Amino acid sequence: MPHLLQHQKPFFAHSLRLLPALILGAALAACGNSEDSPTTEVGQWTVGDLHSHTVQSDDADVSQTLDRVLSKAFSSYGLDWLAVSNHLRSSSRDNDGNTLKTAIPFAQGMEQYEIPRIQALQAAGTYADKNIFSLSEWDMPTHDHINVGIFKTGADGKTLVADTDGFKAFQYFFSTLAESSFDSASVAAWKTKFGSTRYNSTAADALQGIAWLKTNYPTTSFMQLNHPSRKPVYTISDLRSFNDLAPDLLFTIEGMPGNQMEPNRGGYDKPYTDAYLPNRTYGGADYFVAKLGGVWDALLGEGRHIWTTANSDSHFKTTTQYSSGYFPGEYAKNYVWSKSKDVKGLLEGLRSGKMFAVFGDLINALDFSAASGSGKKEMGGDLSVASGAPVTLTIRFKSPAKNNYEKPINSGNFVGVPVVDHIDLIAGDVTGKASPGSSAYSVATNPTTRVIKRFTRADWKADANGYYTVSYTTTASKSQYFRLRGTNLGTDVNGQTSGGEPQPDQLITTADNSQRFNDINDRNYASLWFYSNPIFVTVK
Repeated sequence: MPHLLQHQKPFFAHSLRLLPALILGAALAACGNSEDSPTTEVGQWTVGDLHSHTVQSDDADVSQTLDRVLSKAFSSYGLDWLAVSNHLRSSSRDNDGNTLKTAIPFAQGMEQYEIPRIQALQAAGTYADKNIFSLSEWDMPTHDHINVGIFKTGADGKTLVADTDGFKAFQYFFSTLAESSFDSASVAAWKTKFGSTRYNSTAADALQGIAWLKTNYPTTSFMQLNHPSRKPVYTISDLRSFNDLAPDLLFTIEGMPGNQMEPNRGGYDKPYTDAYLPNRTYGGADYFVAKLGGVWDALLGEGRHIWTTANSDSHFKTTTQYSSGYFPGEYAKNYVWSKSKDVKGLLEGLRSGKMFAVFGDLINALDFSAASGSGKKEMGGDLSVASGAPVTLTIRFKSPAKNNYEKPINSGNFVGVPVVDHIDLIAGDVTGKASPGSSAYSVATNPTTRVIKRFTRADWKADANGYYTVSYTTTASKSQYFRLRGTNLGTDVNGQTSGGEPQPDQLITTADNSQRFNDINDRNYASLWFYSNPIFVTVK
């Protein structure tokens, strides 16, 4: 295999970027903004989950069959799309939880069980209007988990489908699974095509994996950094190097991780000491995103298009003794603006950054825009203005009448009424990218980041369609980004917020299993948040 970091094929960085066509009166899907939205861009809001598991992941419960996960995601919780992202390890069960005689590489299990079952269901008319696709969660050498999507053009010549041959080759070269686990004829073909070296142990090997995807699937692959602070294994230099190498492949971080039903919220189980405060969740959000002026803000301050998502990481909800994560769509949701409801449209929407992430259905619609003169941009966009020009930031949002808060848990007795207490408008300066090897490349803070306006319920009033609107006008004197976060909590709630900043989540230690599940569920629904992706305003 040639050294991929030195020999790259041309990478068409903008080939899947969303190219919005503006027309008047574009209809919006009911799962986000409704027809009365001021947005005029062609497309619709779609809602889904990028990170869920089935029984084909060996650490999922045997009850987590593919059919059950799909039923929960679509029939129970109303998602439009779902990524099934099982571990790129060995798999010892089929879709229904039956134990295989011999464990197989998951990429083979994807091809043999997962994809055929999805295709059969949709061909029979079940979930035929839903976008269901396969990803896999890679154990990135020396780091943690990264979602990987590898796609190819389908038989119709238009849509994208999972490329199982690509997944199998990727698993061979970049996982530690023994060579004997793979088909020998396939291994021989891969060695002929790519070389004999496997890259599965060092930090340099991690970069080789990204480079392999960029070389072989430059416009039809993507990656997401999952639960990034769960372990102290990433530096901001790592994140910068990943994004520098493949900015159109690695552009999302799971800033609102799954596994929220764990006693350690999000499964962030490092010791509860000050040394591990960066490895905790804050209002359920990862430290990278929750920390004002922290890692995410440092990256945005370079103008990097890196977006945040919210996912379930569903392995199972509760068993007799243990709890892990909510089902897809039950607690975490991503709202993504998409030109079409297939994989290609979703990838374009994800790359565009026009999306927001939410826990507990705190909101189910958000228009966030920056306008100056005749120019206007929304989340993920870059508005170019003259120095001294006025810029008006407008927030328009909506909350549903209820959410999925059950009391007691799993009872079907829904008691949750999501209400936004306040929304923070956050700004940070954009000063340009740090150079690899420079001291700035390892700086993980953005000291310019601050809350420039806190809107409370006293600042907004519902219109006839249930939307709330507020705005803020500033003068453009330097290049900045603007983003939002909102919560149902007050600004100073003991153990949860201080001066509006989320505090580290506490461990639930209740001994009785049933009561512990309820205590965890109560904790989670008492602390709901949403995060928007940023708008960049560039001063000419």
